[in-house]
Amino acid sequence: MTNKNYQSLVVHQAESGVQLVQLNRPEALNALTTELLAELYDVMDVAEASDDIRVLVLTGSSKAFAAGADINEMAERDLVGMLNDPRQQYWQRITRFSKPVIAAINGYCLGGGCELAMHADILIAGRDAQFGQPEINLGIMPGAGGTQRLLRAVGKSLTMQMVLTGQPINAQQAKDAGLISEITQPELTVTRALALAKVIASKGSLAVRLAKESILKGMDTDLATGLRFERHAFTVLAGTEDRKEGIMAFKEKRQPNFSGR
Repeated sequence: MTNKNYQSLVVHQAESGVQLVQLNRPEALNALTTELLAELYDVMDVAEASDDIRVLVLTGSSKAFAAGADINEMAERDLVGMLNDPRQQYWQRITRFSKPVIAAINGYCLGGGCELAMHADILIAGRDAQFGQPEINLGIMPGAGGTQRLLRAVGKSLTMQMVLTGQPINAQQAKDAGLISEITQPELTVTRALALAKVIASKGSLAVRLAKESILKGMDTDLATGLRFERHAFTVLAGTEDRKEGIMAFKEKRQPNFSGR
């Protein structure tokens, strides 16, 4: 555990370059409060600056990754309150996190919870997972990337169906649509996510960071611009010690010892 006492998160000590962060509001199915997002903001700030943390794994409980935003808290905010909502900066911080994030999802992954999961770079889900944007049932709509990230992940038709009906999809539907990359037995979801994270953490951190940036860039721009960004990143890596070490290790038939330089 870290030295900080978080109220809504359980933050485990990093092992092999991987830190596990667990949403911890079981009484509310991990509904996202301003406090929880503020704590996640802080965790990501610390992780960003730490050489010991190369990959973050984010999970919830066996019943819910996160069942949405906290409705009681949301009901207290009027129009001005929404315009001045501090959660906007917390979501922006999550978006800016430069290191890989893997979401390990079981149970309900709805509303703000689905939006949070879609901020991750890799999504692993148990067979019991349900994904949805049910905001329409409350007379509102997604407001933390639900329409935009879902559109880029699963396409127009399924996004329209999920957002306009509020009806969730199951893990198999989510995998078929491209929202998640793997389905596991529910009890193995976190184990699988940690194993993947350790594989990524063993790679050169500079190459991982630039590869992530290139993939995300490709989601937000045209092919030609994305290819130019990729080539630039590829060229930058040519001047790193990690590249020399990776090539030398390959020639010597040994595991590379990357330094992040």
